[in-house]
Amino acid sequence: MQQVETDLDLINSILSGNTGNYATLVKRHQRFVFTLALRFAKNREDAEEIAQDCFIKAYKALGTFKQTSKFSTWLYTITYTTAMTYLRKRKLNASSIDDEEQVLQVANNDSSFDADAIEKKSTYKYLNEAIAMLLPDDAAIITLFYKGEQSLEEIGQALAMEPNTVKVKLHRARHRLREKLQLLLKDEVKELI
Repeated sequence: MQQVETDLDLINSILSGNTGNYATLVKRHQRFVFTLALRFAKNREDAEEIAQDCFIKAYKALGTFKQTSKFSTWLYTITYTTAMTYLRKRKLNASSIDDEEQVLQVANNDSSFDADAIEKKSTYKYLNEAIAMLLPDDAAIITLFYKGEQSLEEIGQALAMEPNTVKVKLHRARHRLREKLQLLLKDEVKELI
C-alpha cells in the first residue's frame, strides 16, 4: 500500500531540489484556490489569472514558509492578497455598495421564478449565486469556513484578523447570505436554513 505524502513532505522534497513535486502540491490545492479567487474576481478568466499568480508566488516564496501553520492557510493568505492586489490594479470596485444595490434591484425586479423553475435548479446553484452577491470579504470567509473547512484561527491567519473578529464577521456574513438566499428563493429558503 502506497502512503500519500503530506504537504510538508512535498514542500521539503521541493526545497531539496525535487521541483517536480510542486505539480502534486498544485493539483491538491488548485480547485479551492480557484474557487476562492472566483469569489473575488466574479469571472472565470480573472479567477484563473489570480490562481495562476498565486501558485507562481507560492513557488517563489516556498522557502519562506515557516511550517508553523498548515500550508493551505499560507496559500490562502497568498490567494487573498493576490486577489485584492489584482482587483485594485484592474480598478474594479469589488465592494461598491452601489453595485450591490444594483444586483439587489435586478433580483427584486425579476419575477420569473415560478415553482417549476425553482424545482429544476439545485440548492448548490442558488447557494453559489447568493455567495456571489456578497461582498468579497464575506464571500471569502464563508468559502474558507464551509468549503475550505478552515478553523476560525486559520481564517484569521489567512485574512490577517483575530479569530474573534473572524467569528463576528462569519456570523454577519451568514446573516447577509441568508438575506441573499431569501431574495433568490423567496419561501424555499426556510427549507435550506
